[in-house]
Amino acid sequence: MKDFRKNGLTLAEAARVFSGHRNARVLLPAAATAIAARALMGRFTRRDAVVAGAAVAMEPFVEWLVHVHVLHAKYRKGEETLIARSHRMHHQDPRDPGLVFIPEHVVLPAVAGIAVINAVLLRRPRAVMTGVATTWTLLAAYEWTHFLIHSSYVPKTALYRTLRRTHQLHHFRNENYWYGIITPVSDKVLNTYPGKDEVPPSKTVKNLGVTESV
Repeated sequence: MKDFRKNGLTLAEAARVFSGHRNARVLLPAAATAIAARALMGRFTRRDAVVAGAAVAMEPFVEWLVHVHVLHAKYRKGEETLIARSHRMHHQDPRDPGLVFIPEHVVLPAVAGIAVINAVLLRRPRAVMTGVATTWTLLAAYEWTHFLIHSSYVPKTALYRTLRRTHQLHHFRNENYWYGIITPVSDKVLNTYPGKDEVPPSKTVKNLGVTESV
């Protein structure tokens, strides 16, 4: 991770750093395996398009809900989940590459949970595998995008420049807005996408309102 913040970091170098992390070694093969498995099952139908499209459409809002209600869960004295604490530490030091990733103890349960949810909701094997392949790919995309935003890589596209800028506002101006990582769609729909000067700087942007040592 020593190259994470180096000047002139290229996209290829960022990808090499990312691929060396345990989360990437779990998520990338999982997504690739699911895609290959679905391809081997064959017979793609309209149902597959609906399943994949629904997963893509829901992702920004699932991401928003997790960010708001799990990662930024209201702190109660003496009570804080490990994932919320990890995210609070990430706000304290956004440049620490070790804190950019989903906590390692969460990744495998998340991957398994996503598979179970798809199996319960979709039931039919091909539809289930389409859902699993799509959602695992989206989870890997989330992890990669968040990693890249916090790295020293300089944005080359308008979309990525927007994502990086709004995420920096979330970290350095006000933690109550700009929750989206892969896309700002959920923020725009749910009214958490103000202009920079429309909201005041937050005094709790670094500690998320937790002042005691925990």
